[in-house]
Amino acid sequence: MVVLKRGYLIVFEGIDGTGKSTQCSLLSKFLSEKKIPNIVLAEPTKGIWGMKIRRVLSEGRGAICQKEELSWFVNDRKEDISKNIMPALLDNKVVIMDRYYFSTAAYQGALGLNPEDIRTENENFAPIPDRVLIFLTSPDVCLERIESSRDQKSAFEKIEYLQNVETIFKSFVGPNISFINSIGSVSEVHKKVLTEVKDIFNFVLKK
Repeated sequence: MVVLKRGYLIVFEGIDGTGKSTQCSLLSKFLSEKKIPNIVLAEPTKGIWGMKIRRVLSEGRGAICQKEELSWFVNDRKEDISKNIMPALLDNKVVIMDRYYFSTAAYQGALGLNPEDIRTENENFAPIPDRVLIFLTSPDVCLERIESSRDQKSAFEKIEYLQNVETIFKSFVGPNISFINSIGSVSEVHKKVLTEVKDIFNFVLKK
């Protein structure tokens, strides 16, 4: 087993249907084959707050206001950080996140809240990722993928809304943020992912 000097946080972002969840699993498999300790986590979680969010996704918002919904995401993340993310980072593991606070900022921002305010609020308590990989694919293509793989779309999956979400994703800037065009085969996109993280794991990618 490779002993890392510290933990690393790698975040996969993008609208549903971009293939990010598949790529999370492939990166985890790759790291495991290289004997690098890692864990894949997803938000919303399956904790109390995460399940409240998941019900909204499947059943619709009803009378829930935007700020209340946002508070659920924040509470869910704080619990995830305490129970899962920080313990893994302190154990010098690579934490691979399938969604993080950039998704909250993009999706809630598309509802009318300020995405930069949401990002700032989260960065006051959440570990800053070493790398954020934002997957980009046409929302039309994403919806086609979703409809072919699921019986039911979530409350967030409407074309105009997803277009606004993607626009916000594209607005994020930072030295740790990279954009990946996820059109192509699964293996082609996986190679793009490895290229974006190679500076972190250069010592094993050379082998």
